[in-house]
Amino acid sequence: MAQGDGGAQFTFHHLPNRDFNFLENRDTRELLTKWSMNGRITAQTFRYDQYFQAYQKEDFVLAFFQDPSVTLHLKLLSGSSGQWTPLGTGIKKVEAKEIPCNHLSMSLFDRLQKENIVKESGYISKCLDEYVDDFVVSDELRKVLLLEDSEKYEIFSPSDRQEFLFLLFKHLCLGGSVCQFEDTVDPYLQITKSIYKELLSVQKDPETNQITIISSIFKVLAYDENGLCYPSTRPHEQTFAYLIVDPLKRHVTALYHCFGGGIF
Repeated sequence: MAQGDGGAQFTFHHLPNRDFNFLENRDTRELLTKWSMNGRITAQTFRYDQYFQAYQKEDFVLAFFQDPSVTLHLKLLSGSSGQWTPLGTGIKKVEAKEIPCNHLSMSLFDRLQKENIVKESGYISKCLDEYVDDFVVSDELRKVLLLEDSEKYEIFSPSDRQEFLFLLFKHLCLGGSVCQFEDTVDPYLQITKSIYKELLSVQKDPETNQITIISSIFKVLAYDENGLCYPSTRPHEQTFAYLIVDPLKRHVTALYHCFGGGIF
């Protein structure tokens, strides 16, 4: 955890013209609306001027949240008014958890079909309703995502479950507070893939022709003098903020979602 003003060597500039297809595309937005996430999810990009290495993450993230361009432009949903507001000043400390990001394909999810969680047709196998916190578990997919004591929970290892690709998929499957679930898995896979591809940067090794992901990803929390304030004052599994850092372009993108009902 970083606190104080130790991270001042990084400076940031908001890039207002950076658009994201997954926020603009009509089909994607219709699905996000159905999942109670449209209007509650956003992505914003900032440029930074200095060289960044992953070991500097605490300083980098603290500098990000204390930078004037970020405090003026970084948006969050106010719990009280339900309106988008700028972050504002006063961030005292941050937490930044590095999120592994190694997958270059969607093959991680092939085992859903192998284990009959998803049928060959793509339909998700149903189960008797169970309740876990804010979520209704009414099919085998949500069961494997949420219920640690379910018999097929272990088809995804602890390290699988920490991967950014898995986290993104899980966030989309669980949705917002009035989420209408899909009967088939394809929409979840398609939107996961499109967001993942759009947010990450890759590089090809000229000698081996191998493609590697060069982005660093951090799940972040920020605190002011009253405690947790970003991504929200109320923690929730589906309220999240990830910073995706592209070291070549020197861009950092904040992917943000606040759990709740629909805003259209």
